[in-house]
This record gives sequence, C-alpha cells and structure tokens, in this order.
Amino acid sequence: MADQRFVDHRPDVLSFVSAPLDRNITITGPLVTTLFASTSGTDSDFVVKLIDVYPENAQKNGWDPQAGPKPGEYAQSLNGYELPIAMEVRRGRYLQSLEQPHALTPNAPTEWNIPLRDHDHVFLKGHRIMVHIQSTWFPLIDRNPQKFVPSTYKAVASDFTAATQRIYCSTAMPSHVVLPVMH
Repeated sequence: MADQRFVDHRPDVLSFVSAPLDRNITITGPLVTTLFASTSGTDSDFVVKLIDVYPENAQKNGWDPQAGPKPGEYAQSLNGYELPIAMEVRRGRYLQSLEQPHALTPNAPTEWNIPLRDHDHVFLKGHRIMVHIQSTWFPLIDRNPQKFVPSTYKAVASDFTAATQRIYCSTAMPSHVVLPVMH
C-alpha cells in the first residue's frame, strides 16, 4: 500500500484528520464505515481509506531544511507519510442487492455501509488518524459511468456522465467510521 500524500488535498477527495494523538491508540477487529451520501447520477462508487499520518518530524532527513529535498528525496522521507491501514470501495448499484443491481435515486441521501474488514494496528502517539473519501479508484478498479447501465464493463463513451457526490455529516445523517479501540 502506497503513501497517500499524492491524493490528499485533491478537490475530489474529502479528508478528515485528527489532531496529533496524545497517546497510542490500538485498534483490533472489524472496521466499519457508514456514509450518508448522494450523487446527482444514478450510479456511483465511494472509496473509504483509513490512514495513519506520521508526524512532520518522524525522521531526521539529510537535506537542508531551508533548501528542501532534492528530486527523489521527498519520497524517501517518513515525515508526513500517509500510511493506508484499510481501503475499500462500494458500488452504489449493489447497495440493495449483490445479485440484482439497482439504479440510485439522484440527489437522494442514502446510507452506505462500507466494511473495511478486520485490522490490527497501533496509531502511535504524535501520529494523526485520517479518513479519505473519494468517488473513484481508477485505475485500481474500473471507472463508474455515474449513470446506471446494465453492465459497467460494457459501458460506452456516451454512458459516462459528470456527477456531483455529496457526503452528509449531521445529527440526522451522521457519516462516521467505527474503530474497535482496545483499552
């Protein structure tokens, strides 16, 4: 799994990040995400990533802090490294049934349950916990046309449309990630 800094701060990626941790946080077991989301299309994907963000001073680097790194040196640094712990995608056409795909209702907030599987990880003191939410994971998975079609594998160019995705974070629609924290 690769450093996620290349994705952070993109306009099509929603990022949530904690303050630096004041103690180690150990998680073990099933991680679950619940999103309340909508799309202006009739199909959509949502990708959720749980990330361990290293402190900016995680390691002493060999370059001059004023001059910065030379080409290739930044990628070798752990400072600010974004280590993915769990990543998963959910395709909207299969929210109701994995056997019978259904179109989504445009602009209707819908509950998306996205299991991130079981994991064991320790977020160390000084690190931060980050969550990325995005609507594409191309080229790791095929592109979603954002329009319901019988098969995304048989979608033609005219099937692909622009869509707006929204994530809701309110008392009525509390998008969240459940982490099984060990005490």
